[in-house]
Amino acid sequence: MDRRAFVAGTLALLAAPLAVEAQQPKKVPRIGFLTLLAGPTPLEEAFLQGLRDLGYIEGQNLMIEYRWAAGKVDRLPALAEELVRLKVDLIVARAAPAVQAAKNATTTIPIVMLGAADAVGSGFVASLAWPGGNITGTTNIMPELAGKRLELLREVLPRLSRVAFLAHGGDPTHKLFLKDAQEAAEGFGIKFRPLVIAAPEEIEGAFSAMVRERAGALIIQPLFISNLGQGRRIADLAVRKRLPTVSDGNGFPEAGGLMFYGPDQKPTFRRAATYVDKILKGAKPADLPVEQPTKFELVINLKTAKALGLTIPPSVLARADEVIE
Repeated sequence: MDRRAFVAGTLALLAAPLAVEAQQPKKVPRIGFLTLLAGPTPLEEAFLQGLRDLGYIEGQNLMIEYRWAAGKVDRLPALAEELVRLKVDLIVARAAPAVQAAKNATTTIPIVMLGAADAVGSGFVASLAWPGGNITGTTNIMPELAGKRLELLREVLPRLSRVAFLAHGGDPTHKLFLKDAQEAAEGFGIKFRPLVIAAPEEIEGAFSAMVRERAGALIIQPLFISNLGQGRRIADLAVRKRLPTVSDGNGFPEAGGLMFYGPDQKPTFRRAATYVDKILKGAKPADLPVEQPTKFELVINLKTAKALGLTIPPSVLARADEVIE
């Protein structure tokens, strides 16, 4: 064999593995999406738009395994374990109950939180700046806004002396919401009545208890509106029972609630897509700081105020970002 034939043969052997590698299709990432909802909402669309902005097209270069718990908190653990068995590249978990279920199911698969309340207080991350572990994403500092919501109720109802708080016992953050709201109520000299229920079927019974105990207003944990789809039902019951309401559940005034005060979730959900992108490109959740909202909105439903026989003070209306008439 002459030298030229030897060199040509050697180069062909070296190039062969590269050619095989080039022919192999690129692995399409597969992520899990775990939620209490029964189906998508505009917030899920905001998240998907965030992914599209980064070049990810569902069904083409990204596969998403959706797991909908349809309002059943007790279904979340099994759904989370199912995603772990599928060996997804990461799990996107919307709201604290879903994050808790994913956290219990895996310590190795990255978890991206979507709108989980108080990620540090819930024990999901060590700190916002340095999450540690396998969880990062976006958190809402909503329990800390309890004082602001009570202040709004007091401005609308100067003689308010008793307030009820509707909480969901299946949400690990409900104790944080209750603690902050109770401390705020004590600061205002208002009697505080927590009503913790385990399922939407118990909502009517909770309202009956509020009426018996002469509650003058109601604060609703956002999970009922944002994840369980109970906003309209609660708003209708509140009008029938003559109870002014406030919540930080997105879409509550649009569903007939009196007031919303909290973060606009759509930008947060859109931003959460950046965590998916970074993790799929090799970043570690422990090194990605958790983001929290910085802008909060006040939305007031004047139709509901009229139905309740309330006049919203001009000073409150002047601060509203949106008024529904």
